[in-house]
Amino acid sequence: MSTFETYLRLGFQHIINFHNYAPFVFVLVLCAAYTSKEFVRVLILVTAFTIGHSVTLALSTLNIVSIPSRTVAFLIPVTILVTAVANVLPLKRGNHRVIYIITVFFGLIHGLGVSNYVENTIARASNVFMPLLGFTVGFEIGQIVIISVYALLLLLTVNLMKARHDFWRLYVSGAGFGIALILLIQNKFW
Repeated sequence: MSTFETYLRLGFQHIINFHNYAPFVFVLVLCAAYTSKEFVRVLILVTAFTIGHSVTLALSTLNIVSIPSRTVAFLIPVTILVTAVANVLPLKRGNHRVIYIITVFFGLIHGLGVSNYVENTIARASNVFMPLLGFTVGFEIGQIVIISVYALLLLLTVNLMKARHDFWRLYVSGAGFGIALILLIQNKFW
């Protein structure tokens, strides 16, 4: 297996991982605000998240940025909490550029979390470009899988079962908020 393929799998496994589910939950909560008709917007958002994620992974691997893992472990659930709260507040959603910038920023935070997971392995490689590219592509593919399954469930729930999107958004955001609180409690931040 090539270096690219190895890291492609690592990136995919990182996002499709039920033991380290914070990035998975973040993507689901991020999607909750959007209807099935806004699928392209969701694709752009998760790509913005991947860009932020990849930037800090690269900076961390190259020893340009280093944040204590305890701080990152606190900030990641906070990004989920903030996103969940933003989903349920009656905010105007017209300024998509601001939402993309915030999503990139949250990706930067999540990228710091994954850097502890793979940075030593990538840093030992003779060329860090291929491992970083492979991880990023695998991560993005994993996100596309998540949002595709999410979109299917959304379509079934809202279109076939005639549930209101507002209820769906509240349910997914509330579940994400609860999971983020559990992560904060487990990390003893109280």
